[in-house]
Amino acid sequence: MPEPPRNVSLFVTCLLDTLFPDVAQAVVDVLEAQGVTVGVPAGQTCCGQPAFNAGYWDEARAMARHTLDVFGDSDEPVIIPSGSCGAMIEHYYPELFKDDPEYGPRARALAGRIVEFTQYLVDVLGVTDVGARVDASVVYHPSCHALRGLHIDRQPRALLENVRGLRVLEQANPETCCGFGGVFSVKMGEISGAMLHNRLDAFEATGADWVVGVDVSCLMHIEGGLRKRGSAMRTKHLALLLAEGIR
Repeated sequence: MPEPPRNVSLFVTCLLDTLFPDVAQAVVDVLEAQGVTVGVPAGQTCCGQPAFNAGYWDEARAMARHTLDVFGDSDEPVIIPSGSCGAMIEHYYPELFKDDPEYGPRARALAGRIVEFTQYLVDVLGVTDVGARVDASVVYHPSCHALRGLHIDRQPRALLENVRGLRVLEQANPETCCGFGGVFSVKMGEISGAMLHNRLDAFEATGADWVVGVDVSCLMHIEGGLRKRGSAMRTKHLALLLAEGIR
């Protein structure tokens, strides 16, 4: 078997860069602990998903062109700790540039290089045990874009199952949306809030310490709901849980 690629680029994502830099650092720490060299190309910005979802495709193309320029035309895997951003680049960049003779091939090439964080660990490196120990209980939330867009589910669960001291609890109806959906939660606030309420009930019924996921966007939405109802439960990105467990 050929040696898996251990030189990668990290797509940091807007939310990690501006609100959750500790998660971005955790991704680097976990990967470097596996002997991976992580590069972070300068000049990264939004992948364009919010504009795309809102129907502003020309504006989304401008951001997508910039992203394609930033990550270049190498064959290096691009690790992305976000199902929503990963799905945007993998599925919708080729759609945005399907008739573009220059950026169309580049969009398809970058789409083929995108690898979600847990997917890279489990499916590319073959690692399910990173040597972490965490004495706590968690419930895993499979966010929609990761689950349905990238088919990411068994990978984060495998990593959680191999954390020493960790109890992984199951929620009712685990594949149900939390109601975030990016601009959906803004445009359809009442519906989003009702969906979130149902998820929070399911999470709290488990008695877990943390809700763990692989998308900080959904986790931010869930955390806000938990805090609003005065819950002691908190959220944590899987990368941060693993990094803290290794340390």
